Amino acid sequence: MKELHILLVEDSPEDVMLTKLAFDRSKVPTSITVAVNGEECLAYLRQQGEYAKSPLPDLILLDLNMPKVNGKQVLEAVKYDDKLKHIPIIVLTTSLAERDIEDSYKRHANSYLAKPMDFNEFIALVEHIEQFWFDMVKLPKND
Repeated sequence: MKELHILLVEDSPEDVMLTKLAFDRSKVPTSITVAVNGEECLAYLRQQGEYAKSPLPDLILLDLNMPKVNGKQVLEAVKYDDKLKHIPIIVLTTSLAERDIEDSYKRHANSYLAKPMDFNEFIALVEHIEQFWFDMVKLPKND
């Protein structure tokens, strides 16, 4: 089975650690690259500077509330870029605000998930992400 590359866009070190722990338990081989803000995420995706040789991810997990360039701005930039718009983006955030949900889907998020506060619930959420996005969905190949 091919290793799937995930770009995690998250500024909370605790949430990064939790996400990595959850995916370490995954049955699907994954590699996770972390961007700590939207600006770093866009540089990575556009393969700029130190990211010139970085592979495009198979999936992006995107927090909305970040410094510099926020998640909504990242969504807009990625989904309106012909070279990047094919990459599925899962908004994974603490916000349950209806406005954030609507704004994310208007910007073409592929799904919107609220981060559970409980570790076991977070593990279950990652298992659902894995089952749906890696077992059921056919993802485009990144060349």
